[in-house]
Amino acid sequence: MGLAAQWACILEATAPKPGNVHRGADFEDMSYLDMVLAASLVGQQMERAAGGQPLGQTVLQAVEAIRQHIGRNTHLGTVLLLAPLARLPQEQLHQQGVQQELQRMAPEDAEAVYQAIRRASPGGLGRVPQYDVHQQAPADLLQAMASAAQRDRIARQYTTGFADVFQVVVPEMEKNIQRNLGLSPAIVHTYLQLLARWPDSLILRKCGLEVAQNVSALAQRIVEQFTPGSPEYYFQVAELDFYLRSDGHQRNPGTTADLVAAGLFVLLRRGTLQPPLRWMI
Repeated sequence: MGLAAQWACILEATAPKPGNVHRGADFEDMSYLDMVLAASLVGQQMERAAGGQPLGQTVLQAVEAIRQHIGRNTHLGTVLLLAPLARLPQEQLHQQGVQQELQRMAPEDAEAVYQAIRRASPGGLGRVPQYDVHQQAPADLLQAMASAAQRDRIARQYTTGFADVFQVVVPEMEKNIQRNLGLSPAIVHTYLQLLARWPDSLILRKCGLEVAQNVSALAQRIVEQFTPGSPEYYFQVAELDFYLRSDGHQRNPGTTADLVAAGLFVLLRRGTLQPPLRWMI
């Protein structure tokens, strides 16, 4: 379980997704090494989740470990997605299984998750009238997630049993892998498809709806008009990458990357992805 989580985080970080940290591009305040080292910490906590550690404690301890050893928030969104998935046995790794797991959360889980979000201090975290994370956590975390679901796609997963992960991310990733693109191009193309489908929540928080929709439109143009693997496709991806990085990485599609990591985790646990992994054709 822990190994699958670690691999999912490493695969997500290593694929050269436009606008994200990867082995060919760091941010001023975050490096590829940060992402890889943090992946091992995420894996440790997901192993404990599989052993029965409560969901809230898994999220909080992962965030605390990353802050202690890495010094910055690298994986909050990914941890929020992997924590409930890691608690499920393989035969329950589906939408209904997640819904049942989330229904078992206690008030202590809500408090721990709220504390983790405050500790991580993700970009663009503002104030809201109801269920503000700077205030006392509600007894039912799902109520808070439901109130944020329209503006935050990770919160939406908690209210739908991870519908986007199981109905969109995993199937699209499987299709792209079956296209024989190679694993790295398949991850990048899935990321572009998700970015085209949904405005990224992190961009939305930091830059506003207009910018988030514009980024989605740029990704949609690539997905619809260019063939993966062609020179023109890679040129367009590079142009998008330049645009996303040109404002101090304010336009980093971090939530989309988190969803990719969750999809990879599911595929690794199901055995769809098995070693040895073929990174490129």
